[in-house]
Amino acid sequence: MIDLTGKRALVTGAAGGIGGAVVARLRDAGGTVTGTDRTASDGHHSIPGDLTDSAFCDSLPERAREVMGGLDILVNNAGIITRGPITDATDDDFARSMAINVEAPFRLCRAAIPIMAEAGGGAIVNVASCWGVHPGPNHPIYVMSKAAIASLTQCLGMDHAHQNIRVNAVCPNEVNTPMLRTGFSARGIDPDTAIDTLNASVPLGRIAEPEDIADVILFLASDQARYLCGALIEANGGKPVQ
Repeated sequence: MIDLTGKRALVTGAAGGIGGAVVARLRDAGGTVTGTDRTASDGHHSIPGDLTDSAFCDSLPERAREVMGGLDILVNNAGIITRGPITDATDDDFARSMAINVEAPFRLCRAAIPIMAEAGGGAIVNVASCWGVHPGPNHPIYVMSKAAIASLTQCLGMDHAHQNIRVNAVCPNEVNTPMLRTGFSARGIDPDTAIDTLNASVPLGRIAEPEDIADVILFLASDQARYLCGALIEANGGKPVQ
């Protein structure tokens, strides 16, 4: 059983499907968690804010350290999906996706690593995507943003291992979250029907639930993953990117 007693974690996108599951898993394992999202996520430690605000991102790890008395774990979970071919993409689509999916994790890692190094180590878990490792069709902005996070993870995994800071990533395929369902609804597709179709495309028989991804994140944040640095863990139920 994973024991995070005494560990302090910062989780972005804490009010979302995966984020909420991550917060619950970390707390169940004994960890203290500060979540951040656009609005306060729950009655525990919470720092609401906008990840497109560079000053907010730069200050967030130190604010979390002050709230919890330290910072041992950072989970860069927040992300958005921009769909459609590049010819349909707007400048705002690009700027917002890069700000949330790439720039925010960059800034948070940059600010968190010195805090962790001073304390003797830590763990950073990024949420990338199978699509960032094996690019699929008609999602160029999303694919390039998640490819950037995958590469950042591998670089930082090498660069900061000597400081006892482990940087790894989970790479999900489809996950049954409100964001996925909202995306179907926005395109005039019944979410339940669409998810049934997706389930049939997965060798394991279903797409991931948020808890499936949260369990991988919990593992990567724990000492059970003590020898993993720069790993990209694909959690896809056996389904290739299509």
